[in-house]
Amino acid sequence: MTGLPAQAPARRWRPGPLLPVGEGRDRALSFVIAVLCALACLTAILALAADRAASGWRTQISASATVLVRPGRGQTSSEAAAAAAEALAGVPGVTEARALDRADALRLLTPWLGGGVLPDDAPIPMLVAVDLDPRRPATSAALRAALANAGVQAVLDDHSRWLGDVERAALIARSAALGAGALVALAAGAAVAFATRAGLTSRRDVIEVLHLSGARDGFISGLFERRFAWLAARSGAYGALAAILLAGALKAFGGQDGFTPLLPLQWSDLLAAAPCPLAAAGVAVVSARRAALRVLRAPSQA
Repeated sequence: MTGLPAQAPARRWRPGPLLPVGEGRDRALSFVIAVLCALACLTAILALAADRAASGWRTQISASATVLVRPGRGQTSSEAAAAAAEALAGVPGVTEARALDRADALRLLTPWLGGGVLPDDAPIPMLVAVDLDPRRPATSAALRAALANAGVQAVLDDHSRWLGDVERAALIARSAALGAGALVALAAGAAVAFATRAGLTSRRDVIEVLHLSGARDGFISGLFERRFAWLAARSGAYGALAAILLAGALKAFGGQDGFTPLLPLQWSDLLAAAPCPLAAAGVAVVSARRAALRVLRAPSQA
């Protein structure tokens, strides 16, 4: 025994009988981790697209307002709308205020009234569309004050209710993406932990020989950590590549906006899959270490 080289145990146990390479269960575990990583990457990519869509909606909604004009005494609806547009155009933070004619108002009301033709004498509310400066938009108070000073009876809709709905939808999308990522990480960690416990249990005799030879629990668990870290990193790379190819196909063949205008994908979104192999390896290391130490220390606690 004393004549053996000092590094012989390290060379023997790295690929040796404790962790044989190319087992059937490794292929199954690799497939499971790859699928989970692909789902996590697709979730992250679609979450970025959803957040971009919500940001665009917020910008459009916050940069406009609508005014419903009520004609006063001796005023026609068109004259009242023109007076409101003139008053609002001079407010700082307003880029344009234009009175919509009857045809434009009918076009806006068609989704609610249907496509039938209304009588010519049917009362149609006159609307004024207000475009605001995105950098320094006019406040609702300033717009209402301008209308009051001009003596125009009108109702201002600053779209704040719709803006709140969009912000809630964006928050739900981000929360769902984080929740899905956490579930995928837990599932991958559970699979690695199960494989680690199975490997330790099936090679209990070899582990006992290692203990008798002076090997510590940290050394034995380190073998599993390195083994499953490499397996998870490789599987994570396969899963990330699959997600990138699928998202790239949706972007390339999904029209100008990619996939759908509701989820506008960008090529830069595909970079969200880049950290997947490293994250998968980190989850595998933590799971393998916890599972290995729990199994190794069980006999000493009995």
